[in-house]
Order: sequence, then C-alpha cells, then structure tokens
Amino acid sequence: MFLFDNPEEFLWRIPALLIAITFHEYAHARMAYAWGDPTAKLQGRLTLNPIAHLDPLGTLMLLVAHFGWAKPVPINPVNFHNQRRGLFWVSLAGPAMNLLIGFTAIYLLLSLQEIGPALHALMYNIVIFNVFLAVFNIVPLPALDGSKILASLLPRQYL
Repeated sequence: MFLFDNPEEFLWRIPALLIAITFHEYAHARMAYAWGDPTAKLQGRLTLNPIAHLDPLGTLMLLVAHFGWAKPVPINPVNFHNQRRGLFWVSLAGPAMNLLIGFTAIYLLLSLQEIGPALHALMYNIVIFNVFLAVFNIVPLPALDGSKILASLLPRQYL
C-alpha cells in the first residue's frame, strides 16, 4: 500500500489521503467546538481545507517513508462542558469519521455498477486509508486518539 508502488494509482492515493486526514482532523475540531472549546476555531482549524491540517514534515515523511502525520487539532479540555466526556467524544470523533467515510465508500463500491477504473481506484483507496487511519488511531499509545479515549474512561486514580 505504498504511495509509489503503482504510478497509475498514485494520483488516486493523494486525494484519498487528503480526504482521510482532513475529515479526521475536522471531526476532532467540530466535536471540540460542540463541547464548548473554541480553540480549534480560533486557530483556523475548524475547516475542511486540507492545508490547515497538513503538517509539512509529516506530509513529507508520508511521501518518503510511507509513514506520516497531520497537525493535531489544538484543544483545551478546560473549556469542555464536561472535561472527561468531552475528551472522550473529541478523541473518538476522528476515528469514527474515518470509519464512516470508509464504510460509505465500501457501500458505494458494492452498490454502484460500472463506476470505471479511475473512480474504483479512488474509492478503494478511500476505504483503505480511512479504515487504516481509524484502526491505527484507536491504539492506546501516547499521541494517538486511543490513549485519550482510554484516559477519559479510566478512574482518576489511574491517571
């Protein structure tokens, strides 16, 4: 699933990655705003503009080393109506959005007849990148969404 394995599919992998990353980060920003935190909005991150969410080094590493990252959406849990619940839902929003997009793309792939090779390649890559991003991000390692989800669920004495 490397970006440069098949030059013909390369053009379909870039938009699929932009969709996965942009909607993932937008979902975090939107959910934080819904829970009362305007930080992402004030910093211009409550947008579907991919440029706002791409980290230059993370994007370069993705193209060169096949592993990269986006700019994390800035949040301030102190602003949430309920800090623990807000952290849970904000952290879950990104992976949930990726699963929603991935399963929607699967549905479209299976239900549309004769979509053509270009659209098929795009939808296939949307599925792969979104499902991978969702699963990877729920791993409970520091800096990933899974660690914040776990922290919001654990009793305070274990934090």
